[in-house]
Amino acid sequence: MSEQQPRLRQALDGIPTYKPGRPAAPGPDGAPAYKLSSNENPYPPLPGVLEKAVASAGTMHRYPDMVCAELVAELAEHFGVPAEHIATGTGSVGVAQQLVQSTADPGDEVIYAWRSFEAYPIITQISGARSVKVPLTATEEHDLDAMAGAITDRTRLIFVCNPNNPTGVGIRRAELEHFLDRVPGEVLVVLDEAYKEFVRDPELPDGLEIYRDRPNVCVLRTFSKAYGLAGLRVGFAVAHEPVAAALRKTAVPFGVSQVAQDAAVASLRAEEALLVRVESLVAERGRVREGLLAQGWTVVPSEANFVWLRLGDRALDFAAACEKAGVIVRPFAGEGVRVTIGEPEANDVVLRVAEAFRKEL
Repeated sequence: MSEQQPRLRQALDGIPTYKPGRPAAPGPDGAPAYKLSSNENPYPPLPGVLEKAVASAGTMHRYPDMVCAELVAELAEHFGVPAEHIATGTGSVGVAQQLVQSTADPGDEVIYAWRSFEAYPIITQISGARSVKVPLTATEEHDLDAMAGAITDRTRLIFVCNPNNPTGVGIRRAELEHFLDRVPGEVLVVLDEAYKEFVRDPELPDGLEIYRDRPNVCVLRTFSKAYGLAGLRVGFAVAHEPVAAALRKTAVPFGVSQVAQDAAVASLRAEEALLVRVESLVAERGRVREGLLAQGWTVVPSEANFVWLRLGDRALDFAAACEKAGVIVRPFAGEGVRVTIGEPEANDVVLRVAEAFRKEL
């Protein structure tokens, strides 16, 4: 038997590993445990969605609609965009990977802020492209001037996460428009708006308004966060026809299951209930931030469904203290901790841990 191994792509050497939020396990005394590490929606599916998904599961012996025709039509009507401008995929991260595949050859450059969404360096390196990470400012904001200055003749794609994950900080319209004016038309700018439904700052733009007049702008959205379909993996992009067509070419055939498609359509039709749930999470976000500020923490305003604590070397210690108290949060070693807004009871535990931890600093 030959001892040789299959030759794999060098682009995979040293690729960072995506770290999902750890699940929560009940304590030895049976005390409840809460998972606040994955930016999930703590609510169950919206009214009527579970029933639709269960009914759809009865056809699992059939392939799903590969072009997601009903979902695309519903999205087009819901957001007022042409159907041919919409492309679906396995969550917004799946569509993001398709965008890199569609734009970047080996050696080309992809620009994004750092720290930002953890998948950006992974999907960039998989394609053989080179990441250009531009550090956030001291106030956790995108350094748009530095990002514009980093553009070269090898730049093919720029990710702009708005609001940013894991900090929650948003980019206001005037700043974003000024940045976009400086980006060459042949460079695609992706506005990753996974948390758009949680935005309350009126100065933060709706990417769908911006893309209409800018052929090099693409907007990413997902059903995983506000809509509560994280387990079904369905996201979509809105972009002008050449980009949307490229996304359809790079999509995994039948990648979005029929259960996911039908649940997404039902979720769009339950908008009234969605808005109520999102508003309750936004209110909790405000309560948690105000509680942390009152304890003496520095907490940047968040426009997402989480808050960010810049803890540096104490990030892992804080996460361990939370876990001991029955709450799993998401630490980024040497940087900070992202805490998803969950059930009020879970948020209360975080506030108690934070108060005790603060006294030890």
